[in-house]
Amino acid sequence: MSATPADLEAALREVHDPEFPISVLDMGLIRGLAVAGGTARVKLTYTSMGCPCKEMIADDVREALLAVDGVEAVEVEEVWEPWTHRDLSTQARRTMREIGVA
Repeated sequence: MSATPADLEAALREVHDPEFPISVLDMGLIRGLAVAGGTARVKLTYTSMGCPCKEMIADDVREALLAVDGVEAVEVEEVWEPWTHRDLSTQARRTMREIGVA
């Protein structure tokens, strides 16, 4: 069975930012996602260049994608595309307000 981009997105919805109960997708950290021949490729950015959780986030992304049926390997590419609050999804903004982060 081949994995689809939708399968990968579903898996990444379960990977939360270490600081907030928000998925890496809703945080806007995923900048590219593809799958071909059993290899998932993800482009990942961070909220800051000095993010102390970079390795943890990348490991969590890798682990989640490897759990998807049809994914045999994962390539995580760090991309330094500036992240801003505008990258948050509507759901992420709602959650931020609910937990008291303006």
